[in-house]
Amino acid sequence: MVAALLAELFESHRAHLLSVAYRLTGSVGDAEDAVQESFLRLGGVHQSEIDDLGIWLTTAVSRICVDHLRSAATRRESYVGQWLPEPVVTGVRPSAAPDPLATAVRRSECRLARMVALDTLTSHQRVAFVLHDELSLPLDEVAEILDISVDAAEQAAHRARTVIGGIALPVPDSEHDAAVRALLAALATGDVDAVTAALHRESVLIGDANGTTSTAANIVAGADDIARIMLALVRAYGIGDSPDAATRYEFATVNGQLGLVMNLDSSSDEQNWHPARVIGFTVRDGLICGAYDHANPAKLTGVRL
Repeated sequence: MVAALLAELFESHRAHLLSVAYRLTGSVGDAEDAVQESFLRLGGVHQSEIDDLGIWLTTAVSRICVDHLRSAATRRESYVGQWLPEPVVTGVRPSAAPDPLATAVRRSECRLARMVALDTLTSHQRVAFVLHDELSLPLDEVAEILDISVDAAEQAAHRARTVIGGIALPVPDSEHDAAVRALLAALATGDVDAVTAALHRESVLIGDANGTTSTAANIVAGADDIARIMLALVRAYGIGDSPDAATRYEFATVNGQLGLVMNLDSSSDEQNWHPARVIGFTVRDGLICGAYDHANPAKLTGVRL
């Protein structure tokens, strides 16, 4: 009975914990592993030692995520090309039984632009910002989790605050949807000026494939260059939404807002030529300002269609 009650209490915190772990790691697998490990640790602690279950679990998950960040830093040293956080992808219509992580990433803190910015921080900066600025955990507790001084934790949070403060806030879903559909309509015309007009002048294109398939090896900046690359990809891969198109796409929700998934229904032979990928977007001033090409199959475990 006690174990069942404890499990029920833990489940009431799962979506929050997944949100915390995902923001800390940028990895779906690492986030889910961290949350599950926190549950196992909870089973080994006497309840008299826990004053507030939510705070205890948040702290436990954070400590586990710090270890995951260290291993991720090692993986990034040998990574080919750009590194993007793993997307969380669901259907455009909410599921009757929503995934806890999919529910968590609908929060503005988990939108793509913010997750990409978090990935540019050091592990100390990232943890200090998420725990202190977003979750209001006291700095001394943050410092203890990171095994650094309180002053160092404050400096880390301050540096992260500067970076995150430069990120534009997510626009309403209706504005976001209109910008994505306008870009697709422009791409269908094949006209570079039309595509350029659908992109913000400060737009960026970032691809992440780890050498598994073709994508932009470096960050591409500027509407004109991005438009030309996008049109070249459309011509090369025959992108469309019809069954006869070589590369098929469908709309999906990527970290809470409209994006695209490509070729998820392809056979293994087709995947060799037209691999599955997820495209996420950010919007500013009614135009696409960020396009994120997630093409590394190892990073598509968050696709829940």
